[in-house]
Amino acid sequence: MSDWKIKRQVLRAAAFLMAVFGLLAVYVIYLSTWEADDLAKNPLNMRTAAARADIQRGSILAADGQVLAETKPNGSRVYPFGAEMAAVTGYNGENIGSAGIEGHANQALLGLTADMSRLGPLSQLLQSDRGNDVKLTIEPAAQKAAAEGLGNRRGAVVVLDARTGAVLAMASTPSYDPNNIEANWKQLSGQEDSPLLNRTVQGLYPPGSTIKPMIADAALTDGVTNQKEIFDCDGVLDVGGGHTIRESHGEVHGRIDLRQAVTESCNITFGTLGMRMGDDKLQKAFSRFGFDREIGDEILMTKSHFPAFGKLSAGDQAQTAIGQSALLVTPMHMALLADAFANGGKVMKPYLVQQVITPGGTVVHETRPEKWLTATTPEMAAVIDSFMEGVVTKGTGTAARVSGVRVTGKTGTAENAAGKDHAWFIGSAELAKRKIVFAIIVENAGGGGTEAAPIAKSIIESLM
Repeated sequence: MSDWKIKRQVLRAAAFLMAVFGLLAVYVIYLSTWEADDLAKNPLNMRTAAARADIQRGSILAADGQVLAETKPNGSRVYPFGAEMAAVTGYNGENIGSAGIEGHANQALLGLTADMSRLGPLSQLLQSDRGNDVKLTIEPAAQKAAAEGLGNRRGAVVVLDARTGAVLAMASTPSYDPNNIEANWKQLSGQEDSPLLNRTVQGLYPPGSTIKPMIADAALTDGVTNQKEIFDCDGVLDVGGGHTIRESHGEVHGRIDLRQAVTESCNITFGTLGMRMGDDKLQKAFSRFGFDREIGDEILMTKSHFPAFGKLSAGDQAQTAIGQSALLVTPMHMALLADAFANGGKVMKPYLVQQVITPGGTVVHETRPEKWLTATTPEMAAVIDSFMEGVVTKGTGTAARVSGVRVTGKTGTAENAAGKDHAWFIGSAELAKRKIVFAIIVENAGGGGTEAAPIAKSIIESLM
């Protein structure tokens, strides 16, 4: 009897140990599958940190092969373009971590693929003593034109290939020099003008009148208006509750249709459309154009900030339709809005990394263009695109005109509670071999037509 009791206790202990072993096996499988990528990329992963010390970090290259970042024989990381490319390259420091492409492509630059990172110590057998090179889509001429256009002013510029989503330029000012960022970290991180902020994807701004092409699309799509309707603009719109919306500089546009309203950037017309559309149709429009979505991968874009749809007054609806109220968006997303109308209704997913290349010259990764979403129909995109062409040929965006190039655009002068208005310009340009789209904001600069549109002209000319 006592033998049976001992056997039963042994069986219980064995069953318990098997259960524990089973749970441990399930947990190991969970870590090596679902959590593997996150753990491999985690900056606290000591295996990656240890690998850094033994591996020469790969180079970051522009689309034309120019070096944007490289490691010298003495181990120092250098950035030949300095502050001009900082919004793209980011930085890599022993004590401050990494940002930008240095952070996103960290594993590739160390020669560690996600699969190798999961192998643990066995990965050392496959590891080269030099990391991979990462070739980007950035074109230095466009980047230089963007940075020089912004100059010493705060702002951001995004330029994309309309048909692929490739990021051709991404400039943010003020900037920093990644060559000496570690030594200047304390000063930079404490500056009021936030040089470490990548305004292209992290800066949130009221879009002002640059949102009007989307409102025009939504109003036509939902049958709120048509292209033949005539609006009476006497310069003032009563939105109820004793509040009004006025035209900039006291302008009066008179009797105009929707095309003319886009060309002249008529607040009265678009405020009227916003109140007609109401909360539901306004919210649906922002969702359709992806303002409530993230991009992912190397484009870590801050989410848009929306007014409280469902609780808006008529005045807030009107303000939202002219790009004000509580609406805040990133320059990257406004470039994607321009892409919707320039690319037949399709918005391409933006990307920076074009190829990952081993020290031996083998391409181990190549990004393929990918549609992000379909925002509108080809027919409607063509209508709005033609409206935006009128802005440049005879409206508020004539400063962006380039001889021999079809340029479309929309200016914006966004009211800013903290100071002078922000200057916006978004649009597209048809070059010899491709079409580009862009979004430009110059903080506290005033009118978009006079301050932001000329930067677009410089960028277009740099790519011709």
